Amino acid sequence: MFKFSPLVSLIALVLCWISCKQISLPPLIKSAKNASNLSTIQLPSGFQIDYYAQDINNARSMCLGTAGTVFVGTRKAGKVYALWDNDNDYVADTLIQLAKGLNMPNGVAFKDGALYVAEVSTIWRYDSIETQLKKGIIPTPKLVINTLPKDAHHGWKYIAFGPDEKLYIPVGAPCNICKKSDERYASIMRMNADGSDLEVFAHGVRNSVGFDWHPVDNTLWFTDNGRDLMGDDIPPCELNHAPQKGMHFGYPHCHAGVIADPDFSENAPCNDFIAPAQSLGPHVAPLGMLFYTGNMFPKKYHHQILIAEHGSWNRSEKIGYRLMLVMLNKNKKAISYTNFADGWLRDTHVTGRPVDMLQLPDGSVLVSDDFADAIYRITYIE
Repeated sequence: MFKFSPLVSLIALVLCWISCKQISLPPLIKSAKNASNLSTIQLPSGFQIDYYAQDINNARSMCLGTAGTVFVGTRKAGKVYALWDNDNDYVADTLIQLAKGLNMPNGVAFKDGALYVAEVSTIWRYDSIETQLKKGIIPTPKLVINTLPKDAHHGWKYIAFGPDEKLYIPVGAPCNICKKSDERYASIMRMNADGSDLEVFAHGVRNSVGFDWHPVDNTLWFTDNGRDLMGDDIPPCELNHAPQKGMHFGYPHCHAGVIADPDFSENAPCNDFIAPAQSLGPHVAPLGMLFYTGNMFPKKYHHQILIAEHGSWNRSEKIGYRLMLVMLNKNKKAISYTNFADGWLRDTHVTGRPVDMLQLPDGSVLVSDDFADAIYRITYIE
């Protein structure tokens, strides 16, 4: 732990040589009109996309602190960041590197003043993180748990606290398609904030990298990446609904509720498992998802689902690289699956890969992009 001189302000930041570096971000593009890779983004009428931050290496999952800090995890970069918007203009102007050299620290979550960071097999907790940062201190992380599987394949984690105050942690299948005796694989797990009572909540989940809870009934919804090497158009990726513990969503036996796996379907028919709430595009790689609960967007978006599709890597024609909207009816059944923000893929040219979304208190939505090393802000102007 290293404490800075009280004469040093947050604007004139210094280096913390033991664990991190604090720097001021360069001037950021504030208008999409001047941003070449945002000029092609197509949104519904009245919506606008701008930069919230640039040069955020491999920006992935995000969470929000109570004092407005945006925390950002990474996968390939091995780093965790904190972003501040000091002048409240909705453009980040301060970047702090909280950690480096971690093993795929994709997942970040915030609870009771503490930041939780998920590596592949380990979860850390940074207590009083915002209070400490204001004093120029980066707290020493405390170990929460280090007994999760160590497999790198689908090992990066998205984490979030549910309405039950438990931390939800997916454990992906350590393969494209396989069946393991350890029930932790291909699941979504949950535990208490202190790491106790770790249990499997949902089974048959190949690789979920995003979930959220319905704002009315508090039930879990999650994205799941479909298996590879069955062709360009099958199977679909999935949006799933898990209203209770113990449900099985098919992997590795059945995909999208109707497609029997050619290697693992014997004695496990598709009607034994839970079908998706909505089948998504094939190989679109759905990651973050968000129930919109703000007041900025038009009323029709309230309590509807936005999904970040990271984009295909193994398809002869690329697909995804967009934000999708899934509309639910009053019975919480999916009734449509349509484009919300598109244009990061132009013909075969990729300019961005959306990863995660974070709703700000004003109702705008941040979108992280690990390809463009950026975080965007989507707003609605009547």
